[in-house]
Amino acid sequence: MTQDLTRASASELSGLYGARKASPVEVLEAVLDKAARLNPVLNALPLIDAEEARAQARASEARWAKGEPLSPIDGVPVSIKELIKVKGWPLTMASQLTDKAPQTEDATTVSRLREAGSVIFASNSSPEYGFKGVTDSPLNGITRNPWNTERTPGGSSGGAGAAVAAGLGPLSIGTDGGGSVRIPAACTGLVGLKATYGRIPAWPASMHGDLANTGPMTRTTRDAALMLNVLKGADVRDPLALPPTDVDFVAGLDRSLKGLKVGLVLRFGDFFLDPEVEAAVLNAADRFRTLGCEVVPITPPTENGETGRVFVAHWFAALQR
Repeated sequence: MTQDLTRASASELSGLYGARKASPVEVLEAVLDKAARLNPVLNALPLIDAEEARAQARASEARWAKGEPLSPIDGVPVSIKELIKVKGWPLTMASQLTDKAPQTEDATTVSRLREAGSVIFASNSSPEYGFKGVTDSPLNGITRNPWNTERTPGGSSGGAGAAVAAGLGPLSIGTDGGGSVRIPAACTGLVGLKATYGRIPAWPASMHGDLANTGPMTRTTRDAALMLNVLKGADVRDPLALPPTDVDFVAGLDRSLKGLKVGLVLRFGDFFLDPEVEAAVLNAADRFRTLGCEVVPITPPTENGETGRVFVAHWFAALQR
């Protein structure tokens, strides 16, 4: 094929697999080849489990050949944030202080991706214990933004953001307590979703308690919805998980946006707003208006630093649990 398979979305790959125009093995090899070239620069994937991923890709290829894929993301490469349990990998927490013994079981999100046939090929980088909005750690060093390697991809799911933006797998799993999916998604131009708490069960529980969600990071909204369809649903090990739902999050993505209300926040307090950023946000607001949305300016509560104090109180209360 002449198409760059590393730039295809998960949805596009699913179509290519079904039409026998590409295979999971071919896609994985393209991703691994790109990772060999780019990861030494970006430092986004601290662990690449190539041989196990190849076995997963071959199994997926056989399912597609029989017309029996496990899901629309069967055979699609995905990386997992290094704060999340993956069977056979160390749970590093991006720290030199943690036990590096291989884990004996998967976190719920990982097991659901396996059940869907996704190819789990690498871990993606985080700051130590996920405690910063940029991604560097004593264990792995600095992760860089593929759009400009002098810039950060944000954090704490910065490795996920850098990897997906660079074409090192179209799907990734991050975690978000105070913006750790949303910040890197913004810094790297991705779709990052912090779903309603409990929609994606969290087992084992994060050290941030009920502030932290596990969520998809993708290049397209459709891919995020495909992942949410796989990750949703209750888990008896998570007492705060929401009941099962039969909602298809892909359904309706092509409907008109007319009548939807979109909140517009330009400033948080007196912090400097770069004119280029302001122009880009206002341009996006105009695009929503042309699509029929009602754009409503919102002024967040900032009096006497109230917002920051409320967040910090919740944050440290969660850590005490």
